Amino acid sequence: MYNIKNKREEAKFYMVCLIVFNVSILAFYKYYGFLIDNISILTGLNLKIINLPLPFGISFYTFKIISYIVDVYLGKCKPQSRLTSFALYVSIFPQIGAGPIVQYSDMESELFERKVTPEKFGKGVEKFIMGLGKKVLIANNLSLIWVQVKSIPGLEMSALTAWLGIIAFTLYIYFDFSGYSDMAIGLGRMLGFTWAENFNYPYISKSASEFWRRWHISLGNWFKTYIYIPLGGNRVSKLLNLRNIFVVWMVTGLWHGANWNFIFWGLFYGIIIYLEKIKIAKPLSRMNSKIQVLYCLFIVVIGWVMFDLQSVGQIFKFYANMFIIGSTGLVDSNALYIIRTSWKLFLIAILGSTPFVLGLYENIKRRFGKNGYIFLAVFYAIIVLLSISSLVADSYSPFLYFKF
Repeated sequence: MYNIKNKREEAKFYMVCLIVFNVSILAFYKYYGFLIDNISILTGLNLKIINLPLPFGISFYTFKIISYIVDVYLGKCKPQSRLTSFALYVSIFPQIGAGPIVQYSDMESELFERKVTPEKFGKGVEKFIMGLGKKVLIANNLSLIWVQVKSIPGLEMSALTAWLGIIAFTLYIYFDFSGYSDMAIGLGRMLGFTWAENFNYPYISKSASEFWRRWHISLGNWFKTYIYIPLGGNRVSKLLNLRNIFVVWMVTGLWHGANWNFIFWGLFYGIIIYLEKIKIAKPLSRMNSKIQVLYCLFIVVIGWVMFDLQSVGQIFKFYANMFIIGSTGLVDSNALYIIRTSWKLFLIAILGSTPFVLGLYENIKRRFGKNGYIFLAVFYAIIVLLSISSLVADSYSPFLYFKF
């Protein structure tokens, strides 16, 4: 007899088929070349690769589609009967390039009912302008320092140059990606959508685990909701919990790109986070909070080397430079030039990556009342003018996460 249990099994079958279908499309476009390359290396065959253009935003909208499929199956939301509403969720333009990855159950109600008020529109404009300033005025200039450092022939540099370069990248990737997220959230707010923050000052974290609760929050929530928890999360044996952590971080690495450096980067964090859970968490919590922040920053900076440099040889050479093993000394002319020309940029970026600026913003509004709003309006106007001037003068500099 056909009963509810049969319907549930049928629904599960369709859910799995749809997920496999969508993941297969993503895997083909994103990992086809990587797979063929490695088969050629292992077998000695000279297999030819057809260069396929990566569909714009495929990683982001694939995850959003999977979110919809699973949320409907679990009964978190109703199936969407209107194709236009579903298409709006999947391809809404502020999110499609680089997120944030809003889960369908969180966005469902606003697909039908939302209000665009002057206050919400104004808040959206503020958010967009701050994101624009982050990207154009800070991230783009930091990227020039990192490109200059990693372009040094043979990576022959001093330890200080290596550290300044990777710190520049550490700040660059934050301002680039959080800048885009702010712009997307701001645009969404102007259209009546309310999306949660995607970054929460990750560089003040006291552990790697906390860092990933503050960095790219929407992606972390997606992996937790649709991979980690279905695998059993931490409510399983230590061995299975270890498996779950490494599965999530292997997928995280692969999601960012089809290259071994991303896999190593993902496994690196899998190891660190597992060690924090079983060994490091208690002794770390007893340390001074500033020591905890420095520990986390050290881990993150080390990880960003693996994230951006493509070859294993480059990665180890850069590490050797950082720790004076293979460097040309402690300080060289490149390091002195970077300090002399960019110390103000580093200072602004470091302060901007902490709650300092938000505290200053709130303090101005509180202390100066209406005059504070006038001051902030002038400040935003200056950011817009400087950003436009910079965009006109500079060459095209795409958002880093567009390629993921």
